[in-house]
Amino acid sequence: MADILVLAERQDDVFAKGSLGLLEAAARVGGELSQPVHALVLGQIDDAEAAELGSHGASVVHVAEGDQYGLAQPVVDAVASLEGSESFSYLLFGASIVASDAAAGVAVRLDAGLVIDAVELHAEGGKLVTRRAGLGDSVLAHCGFTTDVGVVVVRANTFAPDENASGGSAEVRRFTPELRDFSTAAKIVGHEQAEESGVDIAEADVLVGGGRGLGKPENFSLVEDLAKALGGAVAATRAVVDAGWYPYATQVGQTGKSVAPKCYIAVGISGAIQHKVGMQSSQLIIAINKDPNAPIFDFADFGVVGDLHAIVPKLTELVKARG
Repeated sequence: MADILVLAERQDDVFAKGSLGLLEAAARVGGELSQPVHALVLGQIDDAEAAELGSHGASVVHVAEGDQYGLAQPVVDAVASLEGSESFSYLLFGASIVASDAAAGVAVRLDAGLVIDAVELHAEGGKLVTRRAGLGDSVLAHCGFTTDVGVVVVRANTFAPDENASGGSAEVRRFTPELRDFSTAAKIVGHEQAEESGVDIAEADVLVGGGRGLGKPENFSLVEDLAKALGGAVAATRAVVDAGWYPYATQVGQTGKSVAPKCYIAVGISGAIQHKVGMQSSQLIIAINKDPNAPIFDFADFGVVGDLHAIVPKLTELVKARG
């Protein structure tokens, strides 16, 4: 057994940031284990674009020919087929709907160990070991494998990609997996997007999050104005969403979305563990809160203690002034 395989997913004809970040994290661990990292791309893509995954750590990119990978079962067939010819030690998936479903099927097909909702990857004792959050994200369980093959589903957007990654080029190998009859029995007849306005917060480079400290829903205009000035998007805590102050699609946290923007500005957010786990991968965290003992200051890169109703409008004004 050798090598690590990462499923590199594409969204709207570009690689998902979460997949690129996972690939880089796998390459880091693979380097410590002396195990090269391979990537699997499903569907139509030209060799030049596939080879660019080398800049994110892939040594080889396998392209599964075909256009039938919108459902999980054909993905299971593709991964299992590749595993049969390459014998990977570890198979890594991001937690998208299709990939999570496929990972479970792959684990059953290969009689492999399975870890879901992993938030860290480490090399320990010559093996890959994960950290998995438990008990409401208050503890981290260290999980390894006793099976020959280990399947890992990593929490969405846990790893942010290096935006400046360049220069690498991977070998591209194409193959056509054999699909089982039952794998093609169901077909996708269409997609229907949930109605939501603005930028997908999981993909935004800048997020301004609002919490109960805003006082009332009308004060979200402060957050919206700052986000607009910065060219970013608005996020919210569960308490705010549950109170009906802001749409569910903007919720960050354990029961919402995990995000990894370049900058996360937390406005009136206490920093409870349930929210922290959804945004702790942000490259830069700035907190604005009147309570100097708010937990968010324990992990923020910069903190401002004061009245957000005075600070945020002034900050927005200064951002606009700088053009």
